[in-house]
Amino acid sequence: MNNNSKAARIAIYAGLILWLLINLFPVYWMFTFSLKNNAEIFGQNVVGLPQHWLWSNYTSALKTGKMGIYFLNSVIVAFSTILITLVAAVMATYALSRLIWKRRKAMNKFFMLGLTIPIHASIVPVYVTLSRMHMLNTYWALIIPYAAFSLSMAILVCTGFMNEIPFDLDEAACIDGCSVWGIFLRIIVPLMRPAVATVGIYTFLQCWNELMFANIFISKTALKTLPVGVQALSGQYTTEWGPIGAALVLATFPTLLVYVFLSKRIQESFIAGAIKG
Repeated sequence: MNNNSKAARIAIYAGLILWLLINLFPVYWMFTFSLKNNAEIFGQNVVGLPQHWLWSNYTSALKTGKMGIYFLNSVIVAFSTILITLVAAVMATYALSRLIWKRRKAMNKFFMLGLTIPIHASIVPVYVTLSRMHMLNTYWALIIPYAAFSLSMAILVCTGFMNEIPFDLDEAACIDGCSVWGIFLRIIVPLMRPAVATVGIYTFLQCWNELMFANIFISKTALKTLPVGVQALSGQYTTEWGPIGAALVLATFPTLLVYVFLSKRIQESFIAGAIKG
C-alpha cells in the first residue's frame, strides 16, 4: 500500500509539473519572441532561447512605437475605472442589501439586467451619447463606459459576499451610536476587502484588454491605449516582429503580475462566508 501510495503521489506531481510547463510555455515563448530578430522567429530558432538578446526591441516599442505613452494611458484608464467601479458597487450593494426602502428589489433587477447586454452591442448609442456630450477623444470616453459595464458584475460579486456578513454587526454598531455611514465605513468596508480585490481584478482585466471602444472612441494618438497601440504597431512594422513581441509583453505581463499578487484575495472571496474576529 505504501509503494502504491508513493507511486500515485509521484504520478500526480509529475502530471502537475507537466501541466505547469504547458501553461507557462506561452509566457516563455512570448518573452523570447520579443528578444529575437525575424530570422530566429521564422525558422532558425522558434522555440529556443535567443541567440542574440535584442533588448533594443523594447526600446523600439517604447520610443518609435510610442508604447510608453499607450501604457501610461492604459494605466490611467484602468485605475480610474477600478476606483469608480469599486466605490459605486460597494455603496450600491450596501443600499440594496442592508437598507430597507421601496423598490430596492426592482432596482437590483435593473442592475442585474446589465449582465445580459453585450458591451459591444451598445457601441452606436454610447458613441452618439459621448459625441453629444463632447467627450470623445478624452479619457472619460473610456472610463465611463468601462465602469458602467463593469458595475453589474461588481454588484453581483459584492452582494453574494455582503449577504454573508451577519446583520448582528449592524445592530451592535447602531446600538453603540454608529450612523448608517459609520456602519458602512467602519464595519462593512473592512470586511469587503476580498470581494473588492476580486472586483478590482475583474475590472482591470476587462478594461486593460478592451480594444473596440478604445479604437472607436479615441482617435488621438496621445490618448490611445495599449491594445490599439499594439494593433497600430503590427501594421506599421510588418517586417520587424521583435518590437511587436516587446509590445505584447508590455501589454500582457501587468495582467499576470496583478493576478499573481492578488490571487489569494480572489480565493478568499469564494470562501469568505465566515467573519473573522
